[in-house]
Amino acid sequence: MKLHERGLAMSKILIVEDEESIADIEKDYLELNGYEVEVCNDGTSGLAAALHEDIDMCILDIMLPGTDGFEICKQVREVKDIPIIMVSAKKEDIDKIRGLGVGADDYMTKPFSLVSLLQE
Repeated sequence: MKLHERGLAMSKILIVEDEESIADIEKDYLELNGYEVEVCNDGTSGLAAALHEDIDMCILDIMLPGTDGFEICKQVREVKDIPIIMVSAKKEDIDKIRGLGVGADDYMTKPFSLVSLLQE
């Protein structure tokens, strides 16, 4: 189901990604498609934003300085029912299983097509 079909058009998306070039590309693409986007470049600030800001979706890297993506997903899932897409360069099935197990709605392996991001 596409993001806009979930009622997320013109909604706020949080990107938690420590690789600034990747975060900037994702942010630019999402903003061009009508989304408001906030970026955090470490797990600690990402966790705080995910828990305390009014966001409609989170795109979450796994390997982050500070708090890792698995822990962020777990804590967010305890208090919010928002779509969470985990992204990682890790391709092992165990990482995908763990990500989905802590509450992610989907898991994408880097590199991925930005078009596929909007299809999730």
